[in-house]
Amino acid sequence: MDAEIVTIGDEIITGHITDTNSAYMARQLTAIGVNVRYKTSVGDSLVDMEEAFRLALKRSSLVIATGGLGPTDDDITKRAIVKVFKRNLIFHEEVLEEIKARYTRRGIQMPGINQNQALLPQGAKFFPNKHGSAVGICIAEQGRIFIALPGVPREMQQILTDEVIPYVKSLKINRHTHAVNLHTTGIIEAKLAELIAPGLKLEAGVKLAYLPSYSGVHLRIIVISDNAQEAEEKARKLVAHLESVCGKYIYGRHDDTLEGVVGQLLIDNDQTVSVAESCTGGQLGMLVTSVPGSSSYFLGGVIAYSNDVKIDKLKVPANIIKTHGAVSEECAIAMAQGCRKMFESSYALSVTGIAGPDGGTEDKPVGTVFIGLASAHAARAKKFVFGSDREVNRTRAVFAAIEMLRREILDIK
Repeated sequence: MDAEIVTIGDEIITGHITDTNSAYMARQLTAIGVNVRYKTSVGDSLVDMEEAFRLALKRSSLVIATGGLGPTDDDITKRAIVKVFKRNLIFHEEVLEEIKARYTRRGIQMPGINQNQALLPQGAKFFPNKHGSAVGICIAEQGRIFIALPGVPREMQQILTDEVIPYVKSLKINRHTHAVNLHTTGIIEAKLAELIAPGLKLEAGVKLAYLPSYSGVHLRIIVISDNAQEAEEKARKLVAHLESVCGKYIYGRHDDTLEGVVGQLLIDNDQTVSVAESCTGGQLGMLVTSVPGSSSYFLGGVIAYSNDVKIDKLKVPANIIKTHGAVSEECAIAMAQGCRKMFESSYALSVTGIAGPDGGTEDKPVGTVFIGLASAHAARAKKFVFGSDREVNRTRAVFAAIEMLRREILDIK
């Protein structure tokens, strides 16, 4: 079954809101073996909607639209639907009564305009909405299925999960999809591809995608097969190859996060960590403590933005800053050592750098960052040169610091 997702609204076309609905829908559909081939966005124009719906129905057996089912004049999806399918809008008393009951339960009198939401396409199947007043609409005709859902994410997700997915599965799709997500960090996409390419053989129905982000590169494996066991076996073979050639860069699967994985390593080894931050301004500590239960291993941090704080609180020798500068390997090591001593932690991480957009020099351009790590055994620092964007530099520095700690705990060289 091939599918197309259509998102509706001027606010999407103009970029005033980010379309998260289509991504959610695509993930859910792919998981049950539906082949999502197209995504279309269209504004609040009756003519444009008709054109988008007709094209989608021409090239896909399943079309799911989201948005434009509200009671106001700019919500015109239903009008476009009835024009495409040559049907009338019929008043449904039972739908209106459910809308009224929903308002009554909230202690609010239903606005008269909401009666418009009981006007629905003739002969359609309706999916109940537990969180709002706009029901989902389903029309099956001439081997094509058209479904319209509300645009409010919470409402769309509930109807899709509770109603649409079971309905589509009941159509007996004779295809199985198996997906595996591997998360890597500490290596750029091109280098990762160079490691993976030798010996890589993608079997029929197997896809491997590289998805770069500021935390690292995610490897997404999707296997489509007529047999569930065969799909899992093909995925297993590919995972084994990836782990054999780039295993030291892989930190987790599926919903794992780098900060969560490192937190669990600290717990498993009964160890603690503290942080000293300059250019990241607290982002490292914030990410580490975003993990539930992090209080068991995170002891505290210092935002040493000024040189005075580095010297007075972290006990960085003044001559290090005078001789090598605050952005230097020597300063990063001294910050980490001072932080570890202050908090008496197993490990301490430090970050000092030039985030930008100003402050760079020929020797230390914007994006230069030194990350230090101190333990009971040694202290060291690593130099990074990220780029020119301030926020990107700060984010990448945070993940690079956590990855340094992961490698230290696991003794990965």
